[in-house]
Amino acid sequence: MTPGVKTRPRLTTFFKKNRNFVAVNENRLNRPQDLLPEPTLRRLPWYLAYVATLRQEGVENVSSRRLAHDLAVDASQIAKDLSFINIKGKTRIGYDVIELEEALQSFLGFGRSHNALMAGVGSLGAALMRDSGLQRYGLDIVAGIDSDPRVAGTEIAGIPVFFPNELPSIVKRLDIRIGIIAVPVEEAQSVADRLVGAGIKALWNFTPRRIRVEKGVVVTNTSIYSHLAVMYNRLGNMDLS
Repeated sequence: MTPGVKTRPRLTTFFKKNRNFVAVNENRLNRPQDLLPEPTLRRLPWYLAYVATLRQEGVENVSSRRLAHDLAVDASQIAKDLSFINIKGKTRIGYDVIELEEALQSFLGFGRSHNALMAGVGSLGAALMRDSGLQRYGLDIVAGIDSDPRVAGTEIAGIPVFFPNELPSIVKRLDIRIGIIAVPVEEAQSVADRLVGAGIKALWNFTPRRIRVEKGVVVTNTSIYSHLAVMYNRLGNMDLS
């Protein structure tokens, strides 16, 4: 299959009926009503990390076949995933590595800065605030909130931590749209409610609690415990085989 983009299938009607598909910004797809399959959206950062490594190694072009081999993803799936991006590969040459990296960064929103707030500055929250690598992917944690008086009023990695009652003014003043939740599980829903009430439009939830939010608020759940459960289950099956 020749890599690149020719035409986009009309899948809007199907996508509207399927909860595993997510909307993306209109400037990233050819038509604003297009929706992107969530599994594809989760694979694209793999491709970005890989081509970034190739660029650092001085590689100029990469084929779908090499991407498939090194990432253990079917070549036809890679071509389908990349068809959502406005970039074309060349026959027998493949994709220009720099162009592909830039296209993926732009498509995924990693090239723009998104101000975020950390709710809960315990061990996990503090570690994320210290992770400068997140900024390379467009996430800029500009503030934290915590009810612990030993933490509120201090700074972590140069980022100020405030009391929760200061939340509305902080969100407005620092133009924060993303809230990261790393509080005890029993506090997750109430914290989410306060964040949304303050004007937060997207939540990155690190607790096992599945929070409920009003329509128009984006929620991404990253449960470390869920991944542990999967890993332990796979290990158990290996022991039995």
